[in-house]
Parts: sequence; C-alpha cells; structure tokens
Amino acid sequence: MSTRAIGFLKSRGIEFEVRKYDHKVKGAEFASEAIGYPLERTIKTLVVDAGRKGPFLVLMPGHMKLDLKKLASFLSIKRVSMADTRTAERLTGYLVGGISPFGTRKRLPVIIEGSLVKHEKVAINGGQRGTMVIMNPEDIVKLLNCMVFG
Repeated sequence: MSTRAIGFLKSRGIEFEVRKYDHKVKGAEFASEAIGYPLERTIKTLVVDAGRKGPFLVLMPGHMKLDLKKLASFLSIKRVSMADTRTAERLTGYLVGGISPFGTRKRLPVIIEGSLVKHEKVAINGGQRGTMVIMNPEDIVKLLNCMVFG
C-alpha cells in the first residue's frame, strides 16, 4: 500500500526502502526498535508553532529532545511551541505517530537537526503509522529545502 509520502518520493525519483512494523506505540523509540534501526538515525517529525513565522516541521533524531529556546533563537524569534495534535494533523494531513514531512497537506518549511545529515541512511516516517522509509538524509535536505539546525 502506498501513502502520499511514498507517492511524493516516487514521483521525484528518490531511492528509498519501505519498512513496515506493527504500530503499537507512537514515537521514534518504538519505531526504531520495531524495524531494528539505530535510534539516533531514526527521525521524529515534529510540528512547531513559530508564532508570526507560522508553523514549521522539525526533523529530530529519535534520541534527542527538541530545545524550544534554541530553536526560537535559531529562527530569531522570542518563542516557539509544539503544535497540538489537532493542528499538527490538520496542517500535515497525517495522524500523529504517522507524520511524514513528504506530501503534507500544507507545504511547511522544514528544519533538520544537523547530526542527521552526517549519516549515510536514516529512517523517517512514510506517511502512515507503522510505515518507515530508509533513505539518504541528503535527499531529504534537497527535496524539502531544509534549514540545518544545531
């Protein structure tokens, strides 16, 4: 079964491998364990509200917590906050636990945590709970025109 995210990647000729798992718990830790992939190379896609700058997607390694103060400073604003579940799902068109930065309902600016681009391959949500795609992080940066943070 294809998702919007997988269709997006295919339509752009990107190489990736799909890994399915039985989604029991949301979060990068469970996904990483379920597909047997290192947590520091498993990406969680977060939706943040940057006030007047609008919403952003932030791609973080599964083992790290997003520092909202550092992110606000990076964006040259006073504060950012995590979007609530309803807002995140409305903006992306994906369910929380299945949010992918690819093929989102509304095109959002994307920020990727710097350590992720140093890996040869990373795992990122494929647009559905229980679906991850393994791909080159450089492709993510190019496709989504990511800003690199940290």
